[in-house]
Order: sequence, then structure tokens, then C-alpha cells
Amino acid sequence: MGLCKSRIEGRTFRRNVLGVMACVVAVLGLAALPAAANPTHANGQIVFGRYSPALDDTVFYTVNPDGTHEKQVVPFALECPHWSPDGTRIASCGGPDGSATAIVNPDTGAYRELPMREPGLLTFCYLWTPDAQRLACESFGETDSTRNGIYTVRTSDGRDLRPVTSNPNGDDTPIAYSPNGKRLAFIRSDADGNSQGLFVVKSDGTGLRQIAPAGVTCCNGDWSPQGNDIVFSRHVSPELHSSLWIVHADGTGLREVPARPAYGCGGPDADPNAAGCFDPQWSPDGTKIVFGNGTEELGRNVYTVKPDGSDLVQVTHGVTPQSNDVPDWGTHPLAS
Repeated sequence: MGLCKSRIEGRTFRRNVLGVMACVVAVLGLAALPAAANPTHANGQIVFGRYSPALDDTVFYTVNPDGTHEKQVVPFALECPHWSPDGTRIASCGGPDGSATAIVNPDTGAYRELPMREPGLLTFCYLWTPDAQRLACESFGETDSTRNGIYTVRTSDGRDLRPVTSNPNGDDTPIAYSPNGKRLAFIRSDADGNSQGLFVVKSDGTGLRQIAPAGVTCCNGDWSPQGNDIVFSRHVSPELHSSLWIVHADGTGLREVPARPAYGCGGPDADPNAAGCFDPQWSPDGTKIVFGNGTEELGRNVYTVKPDGSDLVQVTHGVTPQSNDVPDWGTHPLAS
């Protein structure tokens, strides 16, 4: 099996997929309003990936939003962590034994794997439906790339494979379900890895709609708990690092999140002290955003910020060569 390699601001973020797929997507538009700040769920712990030089891969950690009680979840490599809606489990894109996912108990480190049950189809399943009954999978035909697209499977046994999108020879990366589970946002790339845009589709695969043109960066974004906005990162131009943006779920409006972490967001690639902001996710109550910031040379760390750019908090404090990124904010109770 080969590797799908997704670029995140200079470091190659590795997934166990056949071939190499670049997930780079961009967005243009006009200013939009921030998400409504009606709390929905209590903010719990953040899970994130830390690059391990010893494993040459990513290991999961959990941490309180204030940076306290950092804990490694499992001793082996896993990638792209996503909390279950109730905060009791974490799903990964692929498991340690070549499976579709590992579903991990963050308190005990116990886990179970869902096998790839469809012959010839590589399914990497990590995005929970709001009812936690299914997982959306970034999928590739092992020898037939016309099978590429998004599928879903049951979380109980990995069966009942259902197609949602089809992108022959390309790559569709699921990033977020709407709070009611009726729609799915995803990033689309063509056969050459060129970004095609940010799309929304109904959960049954109908009603496909593009809500932003090319420029959104792979591989994470999120739907606000209030259901009205989607947060993502984008390159305003090829010469700039990525920055954080919010667009309405119907595709109207666009505004930048004016976050100002240690190395800034969206600075020039030519500036050795500039960096990008990437992998944004909403807090469960919808009032803040968690994201990664940095470069391979400067190191990467996890931050939180309000949509208006205020109340910036640095969560992790690693230095080069440590990389802390791909965060997800869940409802798991805070550690004490």
C-alpha cells in the first residue's frame, strides 16, 4: 500500500492510502457575519496530532483548552483524530493494522478497528455523523480510480457501505456534517491534485453544490454548531501562507478570522518568520475556533481564538522539530 500525502504548510501529513493525492483547495468571496454564539454543548478537551520523529508519523494527544493535563492517548501512530459527538471516542483515518479506522477510548487507550470490507476499495473512515451511527470515509479504488469518492459505513461493524460522492481519478475529502446530519461539506481535488473547491452535498448524495472556488487548504474545516457557518483555511494567493476564513453554509459571504498567533496567519512564503494557520475546528459551544499555526522550520502549535480574532490562547508549546496540529475540540470532560 502506498501513501496519500497531504500538504499542511510545508510538512507532509501522511495517510495510509494508495498513491499520492494533493489536497489543496482555495476560496474567494465577500465578507460574511460570524457564527451565532448560542451555546450548544459544553467545551471539553482538545485532541491533536503530534509528529513523532521516532515513529516518523503522528501520535494522538489530548489536552485541556488552557494547555494543562496534556496526555498521550496511544503509543502507536494514528492520524487525523476526530472526536465522537459525545466525546467518549476518537476515530482516526486508518488503523495500525491497515484497517479503515481505529476507534479509541481516550481514557484507557483501548481501541477497536473497523476493517476495509469492500474488495479493491481503500476506505479511510474518521468523520462521525451527528448521531454517531456512521463514519464518512475518504476512499480510493485500489486499482480502479473511477471508484474514488466519499462513502459511509456503520460505526458498529464497518459494514453497510454507502456511496455519497463520486470523483473518478480525483479525491473528495469529507470535513464536516451539518449539525442535523442532513448535509456534508467536503473538499474536492482533481486527478492531478489541483483544488476544485469546497462543496456541500446531502447525506444521500443528492443536491451537490459548490460553495467556494479553489484555494481551500487540505484537509480540515468545520460546520458551526449553530449550523450557519463553515470555517476553513485558504491561500489568498499562491505566494502566501494559509489563513482562517468563515463562509455561510449556503455559500454566501466570506470573512477572514483575524487571528494573530506567534508567527501570524497568511504571511509571505518568502518571509522566514511568517507562517500559516490551518486545520480550524469549532468549539462545541460555537464561540471559539481551534487551529494549528506554524511551519516545518518554525514548529507548529495549537491555538484557540474567537471568530473576531480576540481571546487568542496558545494551547501547546512545542518547539522545532515538534509539530502539534490537526486539532479537534470535543465534549470529553476536562481533565483535573
